[in-house]
Amino acid sequence: MKSTESRIILETDLPGVVRHARGKVRDVYEVDGRLLIAATDRISAFDYVLATGIPDKGKVLTQLSVFWFDFLRELTPTHFLTAEVDEYPSQLHAFRDQLEGRSMLVKRARMVEIECVARGYLAGSGWKEYQERGTVCDIPLPPGLKESDKLPEPVFTPAIKAQSGHDENISFERAASLVGEELAARLKKLTLDIYSRAAAYAETRGVIIADTKFEFGFADGDLLLGDEVLTPDSSRFWPSETYRPGGPQYSYDKQYVRDYLESIRWNKQPPAPPLPPEVARKTSEKYREAYRALTGKEL
Repeated sequence: MKSTESRIILETDLPGVVRHARGKVRDVYEVDGRLLIAATDRISAFDYVLATGIPDKGKVLTQLSVFWFDFLRELTPTHFLTAEVDEYPSQLHAFRDQLEGRSMLVKRARMVEIECVARGYLAGSGWKEYQERGTVCDIPLPPGLKESDKLPEPVFTPAIKAQSGHDENISFERAASLVGEELAARLKKLTLDIYSRAAAYAETRGVIIADTKFEFGFADGDLLLGDEVLTPDSSRFWPSETYRPGGPQYSYDKQYVRDYLESIRWNKQPPAPPLPPEVARKTSEKYREAYRALTGKEL
């Protein structure tokens, strides 16, 4: 398959272009008052970036986000401007080989400090909290639910970045104290509206969106949907045909990498171990499979 032969890019190098930030996966640059976001093939697990890249991962993250930005355009304004290198400022054209398919030009926004999580199913940290207290982010849930059960209705469970780098779940009240009651209520409604519309579409494609994380920001007075949207890095995607509540699910995400790292009993301290080629290849397949399932297209 052609995509398996793609060049793996672990870091972009754009001489003369001002770097704004370097995240675990994305390199961000400042260009004429806007931002250029380039998604590399880096992968992180347990808060560490691994030495091994995942073929096509950055392209899946970018092109799936572009798909969703277009899908959601009538529901919310977004920071997205273009993903066509020909439409970028001319100084970027020389870097086409690094940017094609894995980058996008976006509006610069003042990001809201909370992360907006929508959960439609009981999994991950939500399942852990439910087992302990019968709640998710302090939201009471009915007794007797099993792992991966569908919730009676989707819930909004905001989070913040803790000092350790992990996301820390917080209550709606705590979120309101951080950003204000009015904005918190607005973010809750918008998060659940976006999730519900995307989840309904995904079901028609045979995909369950168990949960997902959105980030929002302000530009020119407008609240925009930003960052990445509904990708395997920010969401749990489960194939409908294999869904069986009562335990963990097969998923289109990096859980395969986490499972491998657990199997070798890595102590989760640096340096992070490299991945065997087979693990990297299978992880790449899962990302491309998610793109294909949701868009109906090959990457």
